[in-house]
Amino acid sequence: MADDSGVSTPTSTLAVFRDGSQMSSWYLIVSAAGDVRSRLVPLQDGVELAFGRSNTCDVALDHEGVSRRHAVFRRRGDDVSVEDLGSRNGTNVNGAAILGPRRLTAGDVVAIGPALAVVATTSASRTARHVATVGEFEDRLDSEVDRAVRYHRPLALVMMRFEGPPDPVTTHIERVLEHLRRMDLLAEYGADEIALVLPETNRAAAEVVARRAGEAGRGIAVHTGIATFPEDGSHAGELIGVARERLRGARSPRAAQRTTSSVPGLGREVIVADPMMKQVYELAKRVAPSQITVLVVGETGAGKEVVAESVHQLSPRKGGPYVRLNCASLSESLVEAELFGHEKGAFTGALGTKAGFFEAAQGGTLFLDEIGELSPSTQAKLLRVLEQRRIVRVGGTKEIPIDVRLVCATNRDLEAEVRRGRFREDLYFRISAFVIPVPPLRDRKSEIPLLAAQFARELSADLGEGAATASLAPESLALLVAYDWPGNVRELRNVIERAVVLSGRGRIEAVHFADRLRARAPAAAAATGGAPERVLTDVRQRVASFERDAVVAALDAHAGNQTQAARQLGISRFALIRLMEKHDLKPRPARS
Repeated sequence: MADDSGVSTPTSTLAVFRDGSQMSSWYLIVSAAGDVRSRLVPLQDGVELAFGRSNTCDVALDHEGVSRRHAVFRRRGDDVSVEDLGSRNGTNVNGAAILGPRRLTAGDVVAIGPALAVVATTSASRTARHVATVGEFEDRLDSEVDRAVRYHRPLALVMMRFEGPPDPVTTHIERVLEHLRRMDLLAEYGADEIALVLPETNRAAAEVVARRAGEAGRGIAVHTGIATFPEDGSHAGELIGVARERLRGARSPRAAQRTTSSVPGLGREVIVADPMMKQVYELAKRVAPSQITVLVVGETGAGKEVVAESVHQLSPRKGGPYVRLNCASLSESLVEAELFGHEKGAFTGALGTKAGFFEAAQGGTLFLDEIGELSPSTQAKLLRVLEQRRIVRVGGTKEIPIDVRLVCATNRDLEAEVRRGRFREDLYFRISAFVIPVPPLRDRKSEIPLLAAQFARELSADLGEGAATASLAPESLALLVAYDWPGNVRELRNVIERAVVLSGRGRIEAVHFADRLRARAPAAAAATGGAPERVLTDVRQRVASFERDAVVAALDAHAGNQTQAARQLGISRFALIRLMEKHDLKPRPARS
């Protein structure tokens, strides 16, 4: 971009919160495609903002794919639009070309040549803000992760738990909303928790959000867990899992961290009931004593990491370090520095010498997850290391011998990637000397009830002290077995964790599952022709009836007092009011 005066300045973390003014403000977050640098461009009311290659444009883009006057943004009050000015290559909004003026809303992404402009706003209006349900939160997070992956933009998820006076979420939620941008989303996640989806927000900015949101409370203890894309995961389920584990205090930031396992055996309690999974671990046991490189293949969330760790724990190297790196979570430049290390001054920010992951794994095992995401240049360097058993740090010249056993994993079809020219054939032959395929969860349904029960026990204990452990109703188990689990074991764990929170560690009913699971499970059951089809024929009606009856019973038990009824149901008063509106239940005066 020609206008470098602002591009090199990162988006201010102060923009995450409103500036306290009483007027709405709209702005664009402008960056070059794939660049982590960005700047804020205000959209003034009644003023046009032109993008183009000409120096007379408000935002000049010196690129051959941009016309002299390419597009113009207009704002009239809270109505914001963009219009393509007959450019040669067109203007895209959210990935689709536009014809004529197009109205915009917060969160829309406008692509003009190499530049991306994300529409954002802050507003003093509180009544227009919407507190989302858990289902709305999950849908929005899915769409934001998809946008972050497509446009290489940052994204943060903040989970918060409140402790204090009765109904702490209701007490605190309005104060938190005051400080959020219009593009952010706040959702209730149980009786005492909320979730914040923060687009265009890195970890430092998310920490500012969490701190100020916590300071907004009066007499309320606030606990926080933060996960960011891409450091903590590239899927919604991964981000939720990491944020909730950090909320429980069980996990430190894992971005590019070295993790050493010291747990004997398989390293954790592992459910192995299906014959196919027994074969998987038999293969791991058979290959573990050798030094051969292992490739674990399977869908995202199927359990490849556990299988890879078992190879290490069952091998003669189990006393050495077990180091993990997710190749998809780092940029190309960072991957090489993390793998091989770097010398002082090798690049901007290299203030000292740093050992890489290969050196950290000396005498042990290095697990490279998502190896199919490596760039061609990094693939070539990795191949050289596997052939010579030596590394050279970035910016250095000295060869360092390594003694490391390599285990890789991927959810891609690497043979197809080789045919397309996206993965080196010689590297593929090197890492696929011994392949262990991990079947998806939908192909080992006998393990679903066992895994669900295990997760319910673990997650109930993580929520706090007390003997209460969530249990699953038969209809809930039928739903889980009938679902096709595109996110596999990771998705199942997230579903159970959500249900444990919503049930208050009580009996998990179908109503505690997300709408998409309840909607898709009957179709899956019908496709398989199994017994769950009979159980779930009218699941939507039965769930709605159960939900309505539970609300009516709670209100009757507390003589119409909504706060007390919500506490009995394990939800906030906001959620109870929405359920009453959903089922057309009129509020009644509370009797003393």
